[in-house]
Amino acid sequence: MYAFKFERPTTVRQAVNLLAKNEEGKLLAGGHSLIPVMKLRLASPSVLIDLSKVEGLSGVEVTPRSVVIGAMTKHKDVANSKELQAVMPGLAAVPGSIGDPHVRQVGTIGGSLANNDPNADYPAATLGLGATIITSKRKIPADAYFKGMFETALEPDEIITKVSFPIAKKAAYQKFKHPASGFALVGVFVSKRGSEIRVAVTGAGANGVFRVPSFEEALKKRFSPKSLEGLTHTAAGLNSDIHASAEYRAHLIGVMARRAVAAANEKGGAED
Repeated sequence: MYAFKFERPTTVRQAVNLLAKNEEGKLLAGGHSLIPVMKLRLASPSVLIDLSKVEGLSGVEVTPRSVVIGAMTKHKDVANSKELQAVMPGLAAVPGSIGDPHVRQVGTIGGSLANNDPNADYPAATLGLGATIITSKRKIPADAYFKGMFETALEPDEIITKVSFPIAKKAAYQKFKHPASGFALVGVFVSKRGSEIRVAVTGAGANGVFRVPSFEEALKKRFSPKSLEGLTHTAAGLNSDIHASAEYRAHLIGVMARRAVAAANEKGGAED
């Protein structure tokens, strides 16, 4: 690693000020993405700003209409939240499929969304539920937040503080995961909230997470796996690598979407 300074603020304002003063500074949440690239010398921030001691950034709060999760809430704590499991098990089940126990013990929802890895699970849940990303400056709807692979609407001195998920009557996540990393080769999150249907895909798109309008329209008529039978997604714009071709990923989008709808109808949960 290169030499760098280490800062540990205790308030959001302190963290924002440090970030504003250090153009090449980086925020440290769980660290599972940043630390490895620093070890490889692919990133060399002048300052690491550790958010682990910042007050008020952790916890799961359930209200009558939404679930609000603090940005520094660890994956394991979201998965183990009894309150969340009671109102929206489909969301609670998502972090249980992330990586391995060590990753879930340390990784955070805010870190995942700020990094916006194209194979990550939380972006699918966030876009698939129409969540709102709340930052130190503003509120950003999920549809406006994700800008492409590793790109978001966050400004250089902006910090995610929490994420607000509207409670959906039915929601579930299904993914076909890489056997070694646990990342999604294709993951699909579906939700039904009143008349609004959302289908979000991670792992497949060359530009990161995206919605599938044709699937959403079909499910508006009837929220059933049968509504998606015969529907396919184009391979254009999808990833193609040694793990799966674009055509195979296109096929998996349909398979995972049907499984997600079935899971949502059965228990509103998620399996992988």
